[in-house]
Amino acid sequence: TLLACEADERQKRSLLRRLHSARRGAYKPIADFDWSWPTKIDRDGIEDLFHLGFVEEAANIVLIGGNGLGKTTIAVNLMHRALLAGHTALRVTASEMLNDLATQDSAQALARRLRRYCRPTVLMLDEVGYLAFGTRHGDLLFEVVSRRHQNKPIVLTTNRVFKEWKEVFSNSSCVTALVDRLTHRAEIYRIEGESYREKEAK
Repeated sequence: TLLACEADERQKRSLLRRLHSARRGAYKPIADFDWSWPTKIDRDGIEDLFHLGFVEEAANIVLIGGNGLGKTTIAVNLMHRALLAGHTALRVTASEMLNDLATQDSAQALARRLRRYCRPTVLMLDEVGYLAFGTRHGDLLFEVVSRRHQNKPIVLTTNRVFKEWKEVFSNSSCVTALVDRLTHRAEIYRIEGESYREKEAK
């Protein structure tokens, strides 16, 4: 009984550490998600992701859609499920990660920061496409995607279809290769409809 209690306590402490490191933040449980609001969404496909097969297969998840359609809610819940299953995870916006990497002033510092984004089992990369980036930022995203390719999954949200990514990473020659690596082993879900946040605001 004492050993069982100790094992339970260690599991709780481990989960708390992983939750803190993941920077999950506040989130809306998927049980409260309004599946009827989007005009187009593959509910069955998305719910199947919560079995975490994509983690074992190191397959990326890409959620594409406009503002206020629940992309981030779904992504955070997937990350949370992975944490409960014993995996490590990290939530970060595209601008936060790329600006962080771009400000590193030496090769060694950059290598250390790259390890930060490549170490977690699941990397949740939020809001790709909301801001425009330069050539260096495109190259840095390619580096992260390449290092995780076929090893660890990325759960990515974007408001841009892939053919528009050249507008996001202007003058970057690696955009085609970046998309190719990202989608090589990926589940891609398109969500369409009006913003739920705008509905609540009204």
